Amino acid sequence: MHHTQHPSPDPEFSMRFTSSRRGARLARRLVSYRLDAWGHPYDGHANGTLTLITAELVANAVRHGHVPGRDFHLRLTATDRRLRVEVTDTRTERVPLLTRQEPAGDAESGWGLLIVVRMATRWGVSPRVGAPGKTVWAELHLT
Repeated sequence: MHHTQHPSPDPEFSMRFTSSRRGARLARRLVSYRLDAWGHPYDGHANGTLTLITAELVANAVRHGHVPGRDFHLRLTATDRRLRVEVTDTRTERVPLLTRQEPAGDAESGWGLLIVVRMATRWGVSPRVGAPGKTVWAELHLT
């Protein structure tokens, strides 16, 4: 008679960070560390790609989402088929543009998101539930 082992629930990591360069750096490091712990090694494609995507989403939240005394929230989830990162901040007026056209005079913003557009399998922006703000999410599908 053989036992079927119940698969463990899909791993998830969720944490709040200060809206600062230091918070952004810590978030990026922890994502890379978690992915490595979940079997996506530091020097592998999935870890490198998702860490870079995270860096851009977090930089965007810190640059455009900063309200004094407020933080950003990061959530990382994994399944056999995909990795997903979500970054929530409290600002509503700076929703990232979904096009490749950048407004004149705003050259700094958006370039990071072009990296996300190119590297992520899917990504998008949704309003934050139950509070002002937005969540920018990106997925990397594993082959």
